[in-house]
Amino acid sequence: MKVSEQNAAIFDEFFDTLWLEDGLARNTLQSYRNDLQVFADWLNHHNSHKKESIIDATHADLLDFLASRVDAKKKASTTSRELSSLKRFFRYLLRQGKIATDPSLNIAAPKLIRNLPESLTEQEVELLLQAPNLNSSLGLRDRAMLEVLYASGLRVSELINLKYSQVSQDMGVVRVMGKGMRERLTPLGEESMEWLNRYTRQARPLLLQGIVTDTVFVTARGGAMTRQAFWYLIKRHAKAVGITKPLSPHTIRHAFATHLLNHGADLRVVQLLLGHSDISTTQIYTHIASERLKQLHTKHHPRG
Repeated sequence: MKVSEQNAAIFDEFFDTLWLEDGLARNTLQSYRNDLQVFADWLNHHNSHKKESIIDATHADLLDFLASRVDAKKKASTTSRELSSLKRFFRYLLRQGKIATDPSLNIAAPKLIRNLPESLTEQEVELLLQAPNLNSSLGLRDRAMLEVLYASGLRVSELINLKYSQVSQDMGVVRVMGKGMRERLTPLGEESMEWLNRYTRQARPLLLQGIVTDTVFVTARGGAMTRQAFWYLIKRHAKAVGITKPLSPHTIRHAFATHLLNHGADLRVVQLLLGHSDISTTQIYTHIASERLKQLHTKHHPRG
């Protein structure tokens, strides 16, 4: 069996395990495959001690590979992701008894510059929520979407694909299947439930014009909204109320998490509400909250 064929067979076993154990999406599995293939190609072409298979990689090989990525001026985030993929792969090989020692042990990921997501203040969120024109069906829909998004912290993809079967009117919660097929329940709160009900009664029938669908938020033609369309309406409403900060599709999700922490929410609770599998992903919001506290202290404390 050729080296590339050996690697392909091992990779397929690994990806099958990832899919079975974690239910990872196809794009995530492809990302793992790309990372492993980059290392396998490097090992085959650039290593002075040519290996028959990726299984034969050593600790020194991994260090040399990472050094080559730095020399090639690859982003630290890219190299960190590649190392993470390799670490998981070699842990799998060790667990399966295919290798005696894990060559990725004691190799630290490159230090990342953490870019804090841009967040809106509570006052800016209030302005944004009040921006849509409530005299139109589309305006009422936009208000309901923004209210649900801010109350729940849903991802934009989760919001635009939301079905009525996922919403519990009695409990005031929404059931979401997030990344990695992980299900979570997120409270909606009375305010967003009122706007959702108002939209459902007054605006949605006019938008659908007889079309039958379980999708909650629909376009003027009765279809599901795209991420791009929602991104456009957020920018339009923000501009209308004078918000000049650079925004992203997840700006309101960031605000949801930041404001919860500012008001004393536990980090683990915020992790569950956001649907993060790893709390380290959620911890970035503690930095935002800390920065906000520093700004308040500087502005209002006599010794600030």
